[in-house]
Amino acid sequence: MIDLWFVIIAFLWTGYFVLEGFDFGVGLLAPFVSADGEEQRQSLETIGPVWDGNEVWLITAVGAMFAAFPAWYAGMFSGFYLPVVLVLVGLIVRGVGLEWRGKVANPAWCDLGIVIGSALPAFVWGTIFADLLFGSAEAALLGGAFTLAVCLLHGAVFLALRTEGPVRRRARTAALAASVVVLPVAVVALSSMGSLPALAAMGVLAAATVLVFLRKEGWAFTAMTVAIVLVSVAVFSQLRGAPLPGLTLAEAASGPYTLTMLTWIGLIALPFVLGYQGWTYWVFRKRVQVAVRS
Repeated sequence: MIDLWFVIIAFLWTGYFVLEGFDFGVGLLAPFVSADGEEQRQSLETIGPVWDGNEVWLITAVGAMFAAFPAWYAGMFSGFYLPVVLVLVGLIVRGVGLEWRGKVANPAWCDLGIVIGSALPAFVWGTIFADLLFGSAEAALLGGAFTLAVCLLHGAVFLALRTEGPVRRRARTAALAASVVVLPVAVVALSSMGSLPALAAMGVLAAATVLVFLRKEGWAFTAMTVAIVLVSVAVFSQLRGAPLPGLTLAEAASGPYTLTMLTWIGLIALPFVLGYQGWTYWVFRKRVQVAVRS
């Protein structure tokens, strides 16, 4: 049960990083790949139906940690209290910006909030997990730079996949520009981990860049997803031995009865959650166009 719930939590965090990764990237890039308000609306509309659902993965992952590994939850979120508060502030500001942008006369402050609210979590989550793995400020900053750069590339690829016209062309250019930063940072950040999944992720990130250049946005997005999954596997494989310094997984876990009850709840609820979100992405799968002016 302990290993099962660790895998479930790793799966939930991975889903969050994959889905919110392109969310954050789109929020960061939208003002820079859009020439006017209509194009910016087009960019943000690619995540409009799904961004709040993507955040459910974070809520579920944190809730599962609280229930299955209370000592891990308490140690992580109290030890990183200020960074977690910054993440929450970023998510709140970003959510307000996305919700209010179409309801105010001058959306400039909303656009600024979306950019800042996307950048903060994208950077801070990398610092938290890098610090958990290596326990140094230098590693934390490198981890933050890596996750921020990956989110930029992931978001650019997603925009190129989901839009048409000038925004699609600019997004493709942005993806190629972001790869110039992502690949060197990935080499430094992932080679220090030394695991096979981390090293494989570097190759997949390079393949994603090539696929963008070849205008294969669908395959490029798939490659980005695989790369993020591989990085997550590398991170949680290391955390399995000691999720916090001096704390083993068995010491952090709840009792057998609690884990058994959680398993039954998860078996009932998780298929519905995955099915609903999969249906949402299917419904909104078409490319977003610029609204035609009358």
